[in-house]
Amino acid sequence: MKKLQVLGTGCPKCKKLAENAEAAAKALGIEYTLEKVTNISDIMKFGVMTTPALAVDGVVTSAGKVPSVDEIKSMMS
Repeated sequence: MKKLQVLGTGCPKCKKLAENAEAAAKALGIEYTLEKVTNISDIMKFGVMTTPALAVDGVVTSAGKVPSVDEIKSMMS
């Protein structure tokens, strides 16, 4: 099971990233959990300075932008 984490304070870009991450996981047919990390100190523990960011299985794969569904699919495989 993949662990997807959206790092951000809940801005519109963060919400779009969460939607894209869910769409990518569903398109790949994989089981996943989606966690929204909104606490600034928790986000900083990942070493992220710009949000939104996406972590897959605890590894930051994108920061400071909203990748497309296809881009996220390639990050998960």
